[in-house]
Amino acid sequence: MNAIITATELASELAGAAAPVLLDVRYQLGGPPGRPQYEAGHVPGAVYVDLDAELASPPGPAGRHPLPDLTVFGDAMRAAGVAGDRAVVVYDGGQGWAAARAWWLLRWSGHPDVRVLDGGLAAWQESGGAMSVDMVTPQVGDFTPVPGALPLLTADDAASLARRGVLLDARAAERYRGEVEPIDKVAGHIPGAVSAPTTENVVEGGTTFRDAAELAKRFASLGATEGAEVGVYCGSGVSAAHEVLALAAAGIPAALYVGSWSEWSSDPSRPVATGPQPG
Repeated sequence: MNAIITATELASELAGAAAPVLLDVRYQLGGPPGRPQYEAGHVPGAVYVDLDAELASPPGPAGRHPLPDLTVFGDAMRAAGVAGDRAVVVYDGGQGWAAARAWWLLRWSGHPDVRVLDGGLAAWQESGGAMSVDMVTPQVGDFTPVPGALPLLTADDAASLARRGVLLDARAAERYRGEVEPIDKVAGHIPGAVSAPTTENVVEGGTTFRDAAELAKRFASLGATEGAEVGVYCGSGVSAAHEVLALAAAGIPAALYVGSWSEWSSDPSRPVATGPQPG
């Protein structure tokens, strides 16, 4: 199943007999919640989901965006109308990171049919899609999260994978090299990881994904080929989900290290590497 859907395809499905559940996950790192934006206009039928409150637990030793409490997550998904036998489409403001986080959590917890709107709300509007300010009260869904459908890495798993497989660092290259660190206390990367900025998953100057062949070529150049053991991390486990989604589009399964650099760097006993990526 393709994990990405275009605005044109979404419009067609919404007009059909089996319309997907729509989740609006607009989010801005360090910014206010996206609900006011949602209330000002959203794809008709979409329900707002709060990334910080419903797709993550509070920040702590496990990182800035740890896995959500499954009860909280399950309640939020059912309240949004998510059912186990109905397709789900997730979108955000366009960057794709927040939508990918929701996609990954739903897939990891057992939902079989979840897709991300390519280019997010901006692509929907550019395609002529209608907007609505109506508050949506969906029929309560029956989805029950059962974790484990997608691979998940701990800090120790990530360290081991960096030695025996391919561990991709989805942050900006300068953060990987340790030249800057705007958020976490320590700069650098997990030893053995390969720099693979999330921004290179999308077309230049845009927010839509590169096609599958381009993504496969990109990841192959980093050692992430079909059959390789691949993992991804970022700063706090959000943008890395976008990389896992891009890998899935290229036909390459990958594990996510949710704690990511925010968890790794919080423990002074863990090693830190700096400089250009390994040869």
